[in-house]
Amino acid sequence: MIPRYETPEIKKIWTDENRFRRWLDVELAAVRAWNEAGAIPDEDCKNIIERAGFSVERIREIEEVTQHDVIAFVSSVAETIGESGRFVHLGLTSSDVIDTASSLLLGESLDVVVAEMKKLHKLLGGKAVEYKLASCPGRTHGVHAEPTTFGLKLLNHYAELGRDIERLNQTKKEIMVGKLSGAVGTYANCPPKIEARVCELLGLAVDPVSTQIIQRDRHARIVTDLAIAGGTLERLALEIRHLQRTEVLEAIEPFKKGQKGSSAMPHKKNPILCERVCGMSRLLRGFALPALEDIALWHERDISHSSVERVMWPDAFHLAHYMTKKMIQIMSGLAVDTDKMMKDLDITKGLLFSGRVLIALVENEGISREAAYAIAQDDAMRCWNEKIPLLELLKSDPRISKTTHSELESLFDLGYYLKHIDEVFARFPELGGAEASK
Repeated sequence: MIPRYETPEIKKIWTDENRFRRWLDVELAAVRAWNEAGAIPDEDCKNIIERAGFSVERIREIEEVTQHDVIAFVSSVAETIGESGRFVHLGLTSSDVIDTASSLLLGESLDVVVAEMKKLHKLLGGKAVEYKLASCPGRTHGVHAEPTTFGLKLLNHYAELGRDIERLNQTKKEIMVGKLSGAVGTYANCPPKIEARVCELLGLAVDPVSTQIIQRDRHARIVTDLAIAGGTLERLALEIRHLQRTEVLEAIEPFKKGQKGSSAMPHKKNPILCERVCGMSRLLRGFALPALEDIALWHERDISHSSVERVMWPDAFHLAHYMTKKMIQIMSGLAVDTDKMMKDLDITKGLLFSGRVLIALVENEGISREAAYAIAQDDAMRCWNEKIPLLELLKSDPRISKTTHSELESLFDLGYYLKHIDEVFARFPELGGAEASK
């Protein structure tokens, strides 16, 4: 990942130093398991555990000759140990080490991303409660539809992010497996009991059946679930981008003192953070396809997935973590104009209430739905085109004879549309106890 979009937490996990450290964790766990099984003498085991180390520079130097990073790693480790180093990598193949260590790295990365998403989730829940009763236009196709509340909109995003967190937690359970089943998964040189002990020492479950590798459906799920979560963040960012349009201005992302919006137009306050999140979501979901394509490898394994994963895994986590951090920044400093939301409810002069008018005409006038729709639509189109309030048009419409003016006026009550808001919020008991302030 380019430095501009790195996060220090993810960068730390995917450095060469840390990656090789996890490889060494696997190798040392295998040494301990072989020692317990009587295959490695106690003195040699002690020497290996005490002396084992590596040099990233030395690994790179050896790899220039061998063109094989695991061989280079094992050679570097053996050099730090001495004669006992001959027992390092006993009975293993490269992917035993790489894939088992990768599970540790991926699990660690998921923990970082999920922890950040939980912060955003909590923040969204609090904002949803705060604006639970803040009336605003609901929009479909970008056009005013019916009244809703800003809090209900945020509650929808809160629920969606909650599902992302649940998916990623489940995905972690699926990836936290190891394998030491050898070159084609037959345990020819390393029996299952060694694999089981190594996984126990590392806090992993055993992949019940593997080839030379852990199958990539597990890894594809990580990337696709991250891409789905990216879509969740993008949807929230896109909502704010619309609300910040000059014609709307119901909510605005943070704009710091000294910040500039344009080199040519000093007045500009652009939703650049939200736009950045939307753009990064495109990158993130772009990794979903190669992750899926990595599933189908030749027979017991080829290496076509390796180059993809070296780029895809760290970059996908950088993107997901960075986007989440930015959304926390955006939501923490979001400026919400509830007065403007109320004004925007009125700009279409009552059109948002046409659905209730339709129902009332069917019930009160004793006419078919088609006839009622024709009346409501005729008056609504005049409201659109002539800018005459819909209520005035309905009151003067000779086709409406059984619905009184007071009954027509009652159809334009915001409370009718908000009467079940509390009931929806009650489905999220973890948000209970907080009162709406807007």
